[in-house]
Amino acid sequence: MRRDYNDTELKALILDWLVRHGRWGAHYFPLDTLDNKLSHVVRNNGRRTRKFVKELANDGHLLLHKRDETVSLNPARSKEIMELIERIA
Repeated sequence: MRRDYNDTELKALILDWLVRHGRWGAHYFPLDTLDNKLSHVVRNNGRRTRKFVKELANDGHLLLHKRDETVSLNPARSKEIMELIERIA
């Protein structure tokens, strides 16, 4: 069922989804597919998801690959990412 997530919850949801699927470093994931998977849970489809992916990339939590079409977690910030997910979730 879809629901409205606030900004920090949506960021944690994106990070948690990538952690659960083991997308660290060179094991990237297509951004279109991520939008599609999360659109089943989040309202406003992929618009907000893409916005927060860009913010997380600017913060250094995510790495963008292949002309910003794929995304992966930054392994250098694994401790921060795990703490952020635990704190919010």
